[in-house]
Amino acid sequence: MRNLVTYHEGDAIATITMDDGKVNALSMQMFDEVNAALDRAEAAGAAVVLAVVRGGGAAAAALVRTGFELSARLLAFPAPVVVACTGHAVAMGVFLVLSGDLRLGAPGTYRITANEVAIGLTMPRPAIEISRQRLAPAHFNRAMILAEVYSPDGAVAAGFLDRVDPEPVPAARAAAERLAQLDRAALAATKLRIRGPVADAIRQSLEDDARAFAASGG
Repeated sequence: MRNLVTYHEGDAIATITMDDGKVNALSMQMFDEVNAALDRAEAAGAAVVLAVVRGGGAAAAALVRTGFELSARLLAFPAPVVVACTGHAVAMGVFLVLSGDLRLGAPGTYRITANEVAIGLTMPRPAIEISRQRLAPAHFNRAMILAEVYSPDGAVAAGFLDRVDPEPVPAARAAAERLAQLDRAALAATKLRIRGPVADAIRQSLEDDARAFAASGG
């Protein structure tokens, strides 16, 4: 079985690249490998560049839960996390992008969208928690309720991305090198103070969704 995630560490920067060679359909193997890479980065005290080479989604309940647990971890990760998005970010893929500290996108014609409602799914509570604290208020309802599809430039205006860069992965690494100079203890404590309640709300909402799913007979 081929690895879906590669890890490279140098100059106190850990570059974690998600690439299944296809469309990055998120899978349990993918999530396990990302978490293992984050374990290595955390042990090394390295800032993280998370490169999402292509975008994908996740549908099965176990995958959804694991994906949102990963989002909660990224939001409260004790080192800088810079995301480089180079292609479609759809459903769970877009929530992983939203979980980075700084989010860079490539130019292009790809889609960034939380498409759950468009495909007949009620938006998961954790997705709402993540999106509420990252998206611009004017776009929150459009993205969550109306499943609006954004171009990279539109995603910047909406708050999915911070900026578009012609070379997002090198730019993400440069940003991570700069952010790695911040006081790490202050960074970690501030992230926890700001996002700890969000991460806790994500975990609680996972339990709420699980109970609702069970009550519905699903």
